[in-house]
Amino acid sequence: MKPAAIIRIIRPLNAVMAGFAAVLAFVIATGTLVMPVLIIFLMVFLITAAGNVINDYHDAAIDAINRPERPIPSGEISPRAAFLYAVLLFVAANIIGIVFAPLPLVIIAVVNSVLLWEYASHLKVMPLLGNLAVSYLSASIFLFGGALVGWEGVIANLPVAGASFGVILARELVKDAEDMPGDREQGARTLPILYGLRITVLVSSAAAVIGVITSLLLFFRWGNFYLAGIIPVDLVILYGAFRALRCETPDEIKESKSSLLIKIGMFASLLIFLVSAVLFR
Repeated sequence: MKPAAIIRIIRPLNAVMAGFAAVLAFVIATGTLVMPVLIIFLMVFLITAAGNVINDYHDAAIDAINRPERPIPSGEISPRAAFLYAVLLFVAANIIGIVFAPLPLVIIAVVNSVLLWEYASHLKVMPLLGNLAVSYLSASIFLFGGALVGWEGVIANLPVAGASFGVILARELVKDAEDMPGDREQGARTLPILYGLRITVLVSSAAAVIGVITSLLLFFRWGNFYLAGIIPVDLVILYGAFRALRCETPDEIKESKSSLLIKIGMFASLLIFLVSAVLFR
């Protein structure tokens, strides 16, 4: 096992960004920033790193063809060592939670750890279930950040997590529709391959609508100024999702920029959530 590969396999930049996202989620839940957020940063960093390692472990055969430079197929880390490394990272994250974090945070950490493992080993290749898992794991960052202050923080961030879940799911499905040709060649069983492009973009649009409606519920927490900021962002998200409805081929979906528009809306909504939490708490 090469030392550099120990760092590279966890994708440190990805793990650091996830940790910072959890810190932002705490700010959205409370409107403040305190030193204990280091706990959630470290836990999310370790869980994300563990998820990256176990994902590479299960994808070793595919990576040997598509990404032979990765640590496992290149021989820098053995599959057994990667497996044990992932277990160590998962255990370390959850022990930190058990020792230092409140119960809601521990529960979410355990659930996410199990789900990341299941995603890497089974759910990834299952139509829609894989999309749902990715969407939940991404949106649960907001629950994770709020959980540092207990169930009150989880409840405060539920609408934020729900809105994010719907929009992320919408984008995941649009991306699957875009990737149909390549996924078909690799024998993937995505929703558009099994049930068609039309069904996929309909489900994607429905998820976007649910996400947008959920985001509007935060009006009761942050008031009119929040509403004035989020409505234009929601319109961008809906415009992006609905553009895919007019497409009949994966190439047309790519040309529509549907995925990009939804992504822009996602990042803009995060900014609106953050500013509202700080100014209108």
